[in-house]
Amino acid sequence: MAGRMRARGGRGRTRGGRWPGACVLAAVRAHGLRETRRMRPPRPSFAPTMAATLGGRAARRLRLLLSALKPGIQVPRAGPAAAFGSSVTSAKAEVNGVHLHYLRTGDGEHAVLLLPGMLGSGETDFGPQIEKLNKRLFTVVAWDPRGYGHSRPPDRDFPVDFFERDAKDAVDLMKTLKFKKVSLLGWSDGGITALIAAARYPSYVSKMVIWGANAYVTEQDTEIYQGIRDVSKWSERTRKPLEALYGFDYFARTCEKWVDGIEQFKHLPDGSICRDLLPLVQCPTLIIHGEKDPLVPRFHADFLHRHVRGSRLHLMPEGKHNLHLRFADEFNKLAEDFLQ
Repeated sequence: MAGRMRARGGRGRTRGGRWPGACVLAAVRAHGLRETRRMRPPRPSFAPTMAATLGGRAARRLRLLLSALKPGIQVPRAGPAAAFGSSVTSAKAEVNGVHLHYLRTGDGEHAVLLLPGMLGSGETDFGPQIEKLNKRLFTVVAWDPRGYGHSRPPDRDFPVDFFERDAKDAVDLMKTLKFKKVSLLGWSDGGITALIAAARYPSYVSKMVIWGANAYVTEQDTEIYQGIRDVSKWSERTRKPLEALYGFDYFARTCEKWVDGIEQFKHLPDGSICRDLLPLVQCPTLIIHGEKDPLVPRFHADFLHRHVRGSRLHLMPEGKHNLHLRFADEFNKLAEDFLQ
C-alpha cells in the first residue's frame, strides 16, 4: 500500500494519513509501569465471574485484557525522583489554584511534556523516557495531573470536563515554566488530554505523539471498566504498586470515581470524549498503536488517524498498551525522529 513503510528493526510499520476510550484500565495498568525487578502476577480473582457475566465479545476482550498479566511484565514501584539521577529535578508550580508536581530533565531547545495515564504520574509512567530521551535536543517535563502522583492535594475528581481541565492545566504549567511552545507525548488518558490541548491551543503545541488513547467510549468499553471498579478483587501484585503510591483507601476511591467519570461520556452523543475537536488539531501528529493492546482496540487508532488531519499511524505488531515501556528504545527512537 502506498505510503506504508517498514519501521526500524522491522518491528512496526507506518501509514501516512489520520484516532480511544480506553484510558488505562487499572486492573492491568500495573503492566504498563516501571519496576526494578520482574514479577509474575496471577490473574485477578474477579476474572471468572466477570467473564461469565459479560456478553460474548466483551467477555473475550476481558479474558484478553487479563491475559496481559503474565511473566515478564514490569510492575511499578513508587520511588523518589532521585532514582533517576542528579540530572532530573523535582519541583512544584502553582497553576490554576493547585500545586502541580513535575520532573524535569535535559537542556535542549525543544520542550516536551509527558502526559501520564489514569492514576499515573511522571515517575511511574515514563521512566525510560525520562532517562533516555535525548537531553541535548529536548527539555523533558513529566507532570502529575491534579489529584494524581504528587500533585495532591486536591483529591482527584472527575467532572464531565476533567479532560478539558487537565489540558488547560498542562498548557498553563508549561507556560508558567516559561516555555514558548511545547510538544506533547500522551499515553492513554494522557493521550486524550494531549489531543484536547492540541485542539484548544494550536499555536502553542508544536508536535504530538499519542498512543493508547480514544476519542469516544463504547458499551463494550464500559463493561470492561465495571470489571475493575472494585480494586479489592484485584490480585495483590496488581494492587501493590498503586497502593504504595496512594495508600489503599485513596487508590480504591479514586478508581471507583474514575470508572464513573469515564462512563459519563457514554451518555453523550456518540459517546464522545473529544470527537468534535479532532478536526481542530493542526500540529503534526504521530499515532502509535500496539496491535496486541488488550485495552484499546485498533478501531480507535484508525478513527484518530482518519480525523486528525495529516496524522501518521505507526503500528507495532508486538506492542501492548505499555508499548513505550516494553519497547522503550524503539519507541524513544520513533518519538525523537518525529519530534525533530
